[in-house]
Amino acid sequence: MQVLAKSTAILQLARAKCGSLCSKHSYCFQVRHLSGSKGWRMRLIQFLTVGDQNGVRVGVEKDGGNVVDLNLFDSSLPRTMKEFLEKGETAMETARRALDCGKHALHHSEITLLPPVTNPDKVVCVGLNYMDHCQEQNVAIPKEPVIFSKFGSSIVGPYSDIIHPAESNEVDWEVELAFVIGKKGKHIKKEAAMDYVAGFTVAHDVSARDWQMKRNGKQWLLDPHNLGIRCRVNQEVMQDSNTNQLIFKTEALVAWVSQSLDGILFGCHDQESLYNWEQGPPVPFVSLHCQ
Repeated sequence: MQVLAKSTAILQLARAKCGSLCSKHSYCFQVRHLSGSKGWRMRLIQFLTVGDQNGVRVGVEKDGGNVVDLNLFDSSLPRTMKEFLEKGETAMETARRALDCGKHALHHSEITLLPPVTNPDKVVCVGLNYMDHCQEQNVAIPKEPVIFSKFGSSIVGPYSDIIHPAESNEVDWEVELAFVIGKKGKHIKKEAAMDYVAGFTVAHDVSARDWQMKRNGKQWLLDPHNLGIRCRVNQEVMQDSNTNQLIFKTEALVAWVSQSLDGILFGCHDQESLYNWEQGPPVPFVSLHCQ
């Protein structure tokens, strides 16, 4: 993704191939079977076709890289990911059949990729959730998840520009693992938590450090637990960690936050900028690649 030299604190949900928000695989979202009874592994995406930039569609990516248009395979399917997930296992079964069939496949050059999920009811974020990040910042490991939120309207696509606000001069990158809740739940037990997780994706949670640290009360406005997670700025690795460093893992967070939720970002890890801005601005963003 090419971005401006400085970018805004807009949440960017990647598409989950368990790739990154700015890599060629950051557009899809790795799903699992909701009931846990089957080992489904699919990469779901939202997209527009080149000839129709107004009609949102849902697709599933094939191993070869092409995308099966689920709405062409079955015109009764919803045309947004949120509505698709609300259909539960019926929609997932249809996606699996479409993937096995292989018809209605489109090349990536024929589509424009969108965020995997748009307009969620809420985006729940977790701060200080990597052990190495806590150690790097010399802060105590939290005994309970540190929860804050983002606005759903702040989600942009994997190749969309991030607008830099004139009010901030300290904008940082933050690659994070995210998961998407696929069905309603309340007071979810930890042992049942994964039944509510539709899938995983990678997010780029851009932060305005001057607003986070100095203004307005600070910031308060697959084995997914063993994944390498890194951020490259101008091809240089700026963050490199592993989700095995997570303090509160998916099940614990679902149980904790199901007292309210839809999607959760796990928090940032070591080598996060929390850049020392007194040394001057960091290297300008020419390209940003979260993986």
